[in-house]
This record gives sequence, structure tokens and C-alpha cells, in this order.
Amino acid sequence: MSETITLAHSPDPDDAFMFYALARGEIDTEGLDFQTEAADVESLNRRGAAGDAFDVTAFSAAAMPAVAEHYKILDAGSSLGRGFGPIVVAREPRGRDSLEAARFAIPGTNTSAWLALRLALGTTPKHECLPFEAILDAVEAGELDVGLVIHEGQLTYGDHRLNRILDLGRWWTDETGLPLPLGVNAIRRGFDPELETRIARVVSRSIRYGLEQREDALAYAREFGRGISRDRADRFVGMYVNELTVSLGVEGRRAIEIFLAMGYRKGHLPDPSRVEFVAAE
Repeated sequence: MSETITLAHSPDPDDAFMFYALARGEIDTEGLDFQTEAADVESLNRRGAAGDAFDVTAFSAAAMPAVAEHYKILDAGSSLGRGFGPIVVAREPRGRDSLEAARFAIPGTNTSAWLALRLALGTTPKHECLPFEAILDAVEAGELDVGLVIHEGQLTYGDHRLNRILDLGRWWTDETGLPLPLGVNAIRRGFDPELETRIARVVSRSIRYGLEQREDALAYAREFGRGISRDRADRFVGMYVNELTVSLGVEGRRAIEIFLAMGYRKGHLPDPSRVEFVAAE
């Protein structure tokens, strides 16, 4: 009898791409029955802090100190941007110095994008939380001055006649030489070590399969892309599904640890000392 493992990912193409093989039953799951579901990452962040999320689930990297009582980071399934990441957009070109007084539309206060923005600006700007898919429209309509844009909005903001003011991934890499941690894949605490390792191994296998069967995985991922073209979906997946997604390795873990430690030192995050990692082998 197979053991059911619930798995949640965010509704954006790169996460869906990672779990195509699991959702479609394309790989050996070693006797595990994965039940996949897409959910907004900010809602997963909140549920995770209460211990009320899934067995395996996406979180914002910045949310990990708040959920570490209940979850550990899997070595496979993270999204890190090497020289690119969430962006700040506005209707008119404006200097970075003007952002401290701007009114921001943001996708949530637990997101990695929000932490990166505060680290980059050195302050906490005025903000209003909106669903991530509503931010571009709100800025285009002049309802808020600037938008903090995640997911495929990093590629589609030009369709709204908006200007990119700041790329937080580029800022972070310039500052640290490391990729910017955005999303992580986490496993609920309490599984026995053998099962925990087996889950990690199957998740890693799913990501590798997607990279090997790219066209099929892309077709599946586009179902979650809110109408973006095949080329844009391919570009977006290429940005965030890479060697660090298959395995964080030393560099990926270090990037996460430094990001969380900096957030803690600046007073934006709880103590990250309980954050742990689970390897596939």
C-alpha cells in the first residue's frame, strides 16, 4: 500500500515545471503517492507558520525562520536568481533614491522579495499588500506609485508600459556574489529519516526528469502561467530551474543562510538558527 504525500507548489511556471513528473506519474516514486496542489505562496507561508500546511510545500525563503518549528528545507526544489530576481517597476522612470518615499504594491510581507527590498533600501517603505497578479495593473492604473513584482511579471511588466527601476537579484549578487534565494521546498518535520530521504530523492528525480523532458514539462507548466507564451514560459523556467534547483549544494545553502542572517541582523526576521536542510542521499 502506497503512502500518500501531499505536495503544494506556487502557481507559477517554474514550480509547476519541477513537479510535472510527479503530477503526471512519469517517474518511480518509490511507493509514494504524491498528491499535488497549487496555492499562493503567501498563503502557504502563513499556514506553515501555524503548522497547518502540506507534507512537502513551497515557502518563501524569507519565511523559513517563522516555519522552522514545523518544516525543514529540502535540498531539491529551491528557486534562486543568479543576477536577477524580483523587480521594482513604475509608470515613469525614477531614481532609486525616490523609492524610500514611494507607496509600494507588494505581494506579501512574508515574501523573499519584500525582505530583499528592505535590505536593498535600508528602510521599510509605505506599502499595501495585493495579490501578486494584481500588482502590475494597480501600478499601471496609478493606484500605487511602484510595484514589487514576482513570478512571470518579471517578464511581462513591459506589456503594462511600466519601467524597471531596480532588479533585486542583481543588487543582491552585486552585494554578496551569491544567487538570491526566493522560494524553497520544505518537508514537514516528523517523518522517520528513511522516509524523509526517500521523499527528498523522489522530488529531486522529478526535477531532473522535467529538465530532461523539457517540452512536455513546459507544456504542463504553461497551464499555471496565466496565459504567458511558450517562449516566455521557457525563459522563466530557465531563470529559476537550474543546477541549484536540483541540489542547493554548498553555494545554495550559503546563500540562504546569509540572506536569513542578514534579515535577522536588520530586525526583519526571527532567529534563523533552527532552519535545517535535508539531503536526497
